[in-house]
Amino acid sequence: MSSRCFSTLLHARTEIERWCREYNEHRPKKAIGAMTPATYAKQLANSDIINPGL
Repeated sequence: MSSRCFSTLLHARTEIERWCREYNEHRPKKAIGAMTPATYAKQLANSDIINPGL
């Protein structure tokens, strides 16, 4: 992304938003067991555990 050129501001915004979604939602994260945030959210939603720290 650092060396990309965009033809318009709209094109830049669209590509940056796409990249942010990919980075934040679809890339595995070490902090949640190398799962993607989307997978983690689904797993958490299907879990009976409300607060594992209690």
